Amino acid sequence: MGRVAVELSCPAEVMSELERLSRSRSGEVRLAERARIVLACLQGKRNDEVARELGVQPNTVGRWRRRFAEQGIAGLRDAPRPGKPAKYGVELRDRILAQLELPPPAGMASWDGGALAKALSVSDHAVWRILRKEGIQLQRHRSWCVSTDPEFAAKAADIIGLYLNPPENALVISVDEKPSIQALERARGYVQTSSGKVVQGMKSTYKRHGTVNLFAALEVATGVIRGKTTQTKKRADFLAFMSEVVAEQPADRQIHVILDNLNTHKKNEDWLAAHPNVTFHFTPTSASWLNQVEIWFGIFQRKTLNNASFQSIEQLIEAIHAFTAAYNENAAPFVWRKREVRGSQLRNTIVNLRN
Repeated sequence: MGRVAVELSCPAEVMSELERLSRSRSGEVRLAERARIVLACLQGKRNDEVARELGVQPNTVGRWRRRFAEQGIAGLRDAPRPGKPAKYGVELRDRILAQLELPPPAGMASWDGGALAKALSVSDHAVWRILRKEGIQLQRHRSWCVSTDPEFAAKAADIIGLYLNPPENALVISVDEKPSIQALERARGYVQTSSGKVVQGMKSTYKRHGTVNLFAALEVATGVIRGKTTQTKKRADFLAFMSEVVAEQPADRQIHVILDNLNTHKKNEDWLAAHPNVTFHFTPTSASWLNQVEIWFGIFQRKTLNNASFQSIEQLIEAIHAFTAAYNENAAPFVWRKREVRGSQLRNTIVNLRN
């Protein structure tokens, strides 16, 4: 007398998960096949019928039918298999974390993988494997800037309020300058390294053709940039730029200007008195990151200045104006955010962070 196949049943949520697994294209192929076997069995089909339908052996159908009956979906996954025991385990991980808390070798500012491996008498590969697993990146770093301005909260709230809830019909602009942009000329192109990779090649020597200063005003609501290049960066240059920006607006429109604490931005009472519709808002000391135009300067640096070669100041100025015009065609306001970084985090050791 033949053996009777185990009868299967499952709740609706388990059925939904089986159907999802059977259709999955990103998961394990064998797990999807096992889910299809169980689904066919749940339809009341015999093992030989399922085997013919799915192109597998009847004993294979019987195995996964039985495993599902005993363990549910968990039974469709492979059982743990014995393998070669790990050469380095928790003990080495704890030794590495402890070593990182000790002073680095003499003459070194910080630990690296090779120094750790030498100190612990293990291979470089073992050290890097554990560092990667723990998410520890010894050479990457984050910086922070702590403002000591006693009015930090009030000044920051004023500026953030302008970003999030500007006065009705008012213009809010972020203004700053990027001084002494060098017109550097040097040969550049592409080279193939010994590993076969193609990278940018730049000659180590270069010619200097002078410098230019860039004043920029970012319209916070639209992301549009207004720029002006000058040969000097004096107070007169700053006020001349501001006069041009203000002249483009209706005389009765309120204009709020966000500035850092550069000396040329201060002591401009006479100019402000001549432009009563303009209000200057200063970022707290050591907090120029509150000024959104700094974000645009970063974009400009990456896209126009890095890896560039200019044969004259005029060519540099032309590149600045060309980038600004192209940027304004698709300008959009920044979704502004600043991740908090606190100096007090230094009191957290690596062991604290990884446990």
